[in-house]
This record gives sequence, structure tokens and C-alpha cells, in this order.
Amino acid sequence: MKIKDKSRKWMWWFLGIVVAMQFFFVRELLAAFALFALGFAVIALAFGSLYMLHRTWVMAVEQLAESKNPVMVTARQSLYAIEDLARRPFRRPGSAPAR
Repeated sequence: MKIKDKSRKWMWWFLGIVVAMQFFFVRELLAAFALFALGFAVIALAFGSLYMLHRTWVMAVEQLAESKNPVMVTARQSLYAIEDLARRPFRRPGSAPAR
């Protein structure tokens, strides 16, 4: 009878340890999943923030370009004048070619 009780005792200890290890393994898997999910959420938040920042910048530049403010009108006219100068040839059309 004593051998049977001793065997049962060890059997229950073994089963308890196996169950406890399974719970620990599941906990570790859940913790790893939570860390990966948190990491991906941070990455998605960073990309989303950069995208929103870019879209805001584009809208601000478009509004500024269409602005009727006198400073912006002068800046646009100056830009057009510089572009016109850049398109002009360096030499007169009838001059001799450079050597």
C-alpha cells in the first residue's frame, strides 16, 4: 500500500509540473505576442505620423503657392524672372561658335 501511495504522489507531482510548465509556456507565448504586437503598433504609428506630416506639408505648400499675399506675389514674380533668365542663351544667336 505504501508503494502505491508513493507512486501516486510522484505521479501527481509530475502531472502538476507538466501542467505548470504548459501554463508557463503559454504565458511566454502570450508575452512574446504582446511584445511583437506592441512593436508593430509603434512602427505603424511612426509611419502613420510621417505620412500625416507629409500630407500636411503638401497642403500647406499648395495653399502658400496659391496665396494672394503681396509677399507671395512678389516671390512668384521673382521666380518667374529668374526662370526666364535661365532659359535665355548665353550668346547672341548670330555670334561665332565657341572654340
